[in-house]
Amino acid sequence: MDIFIKLSQFLLSLSLLIILHELGHFIPAKLFKTRVEKFYLFFDVKYSLLKKKIGDTEYGIGWLPLGGYVKISGMIDESMDKEQMALPPQPWEFRSKPAYQRLIIMLGGVTVNFILAFIIYIGMAFAYGETYIANDDLKDGLLIENKAMLNVGFKTGDKILAADGLKIAKFDNDITMKVIMAKEVLIERNGMQQTIKMPNDFVDQLSKHEKGGLMSIRMPFVVGAISEDSKNTALQPKDVVLKLNGQPAKYFDQAKAILENNKNKTIPATILRDLKEIEVPVVVTSDGKLGIGVGGLSLSNLEKLGYYKISKQEFGFLEAIPVGITKGKDQLIGYGKQLKMIFSPSTGAYKQVGGFKAIFDIFPNTWSWETFWNITALLSIMLGVMNLLPIPALDGGHVMFLLYEIISGKKPSDKFLENAQLVGFVLLITLLLFANGNDIYKAIVGR
Repeated sequence: MDIFIKLSQFLLSLSLLIILHELGHFIPAKLFKTRVEKFYLFFDVKYSLLKKKIGDTEYGIGWLPLGGYVKISGMIDESMDKEQMALPPQPWEFRSKPAYQRLIIMLGGVTVNFILAFIIYIGMAFAYGETYIANDDLKDGLLIENKAMLNVGFKTGDKILAADGLKIAKFDNDITMKVIMAKEVLIERNGMQQTIKMPNDFVDQLSKHEKGGLMSIRMPFVVGAISEDSKNTALQPKDVVLKLNGQPAKYFDQAKAILENNKNKTIPATILRDLKEIEVPVVVTSDGKLGIGVGGLSLSNLEKLGYYKISKQEFGFLEAIPVGITKGKDQLIGYGKQLKMIFSPSTGAYKQVGGFKAIFDIFPNTWSWETFWNITALLSIMLGVMNLLPIPALDGGHVMFLLYEIISGKKPSDKFLENAQLVGFVLLITLLLFANGNDIYKAIVGR
């Protein structure tokens, strides 16, 4: 069932983005009276799953889920239709239209991608608001167990104050990427500020260690399920451990360290049960554990117990517009920085480039519309930026040649464009094989 939910979200998001991207080409083409021969979701190599011709356009669904396309008459594209291009230009063909119209048609897809992302972020701000923990409310800092982070110099209890001079005002989903891409991070440790220099190949270092987040909020030790043969029958599910052996154990990482130092011992534990503090004995096993399951608390319960203050902002529709635009702008700039890292071999970031499996793995096992739309907005930005790269066979390649034509007044020859399209297609296939090869390699080595 979990795999079905992930796959459903993946296919729905991918299909939505492809259809809207191609619609961005289709609409201006129709407005400029340019014939569109095909409009396809996925590729119809040899045959299609579904197809129906309406007017001059064949609409369909292909069997190869690697994208989608619109085939515009008189345009040198991935179809490499040389027979059509050998005939005299017709008024309804792409090549017969003024350069500015062709430019608008080619920019239509990425324009829709960017607009879609901003609309989604505005809608999410309006529908869900924003939930976060203010950085000032992280009194005891963060939990940091990631080996790459520890090797750089971070420790549990650190508060992250700024990344590359930009203040971190709140702990939210964006803080991880801010730290990964930073050259230096300002932290507070034991009341003192210090700067941690981030290595240029930090992304590569992350890949060499186990999967997991860079940091998280510190959580209390909550008793979960207790087995029938457990020696710690004095404990009950939902008990919150406050002290162990007289030492403060407000957080699970503190409790873990105390238990490690008291193996094979029976020690007193102060716990919170039904909002009352009581003391019970607990038996520590030879491996420094209590032999019980670990539970968790919701954000609201964490707030009730005084661990964190949860901030929630709600926005009216007009208020949500600038919030969504700022969110979209930040994500766009952030993805641009990621691409810069990928194309800088010294960072080792290219090793983390993923294909379809990497995108599939982003989606959760449970259905969440908030998560779905957040991922879809990010993928829409990624699709828009990638398509703008000046690579022949991508929209950016066509735009590059059209700008050359507009500026110079000279149109590249059809032969040149055909050769460029072939080179671009080979390059894209190479990148596709590299990205999905990375997925396979990570699956084999387990990271």
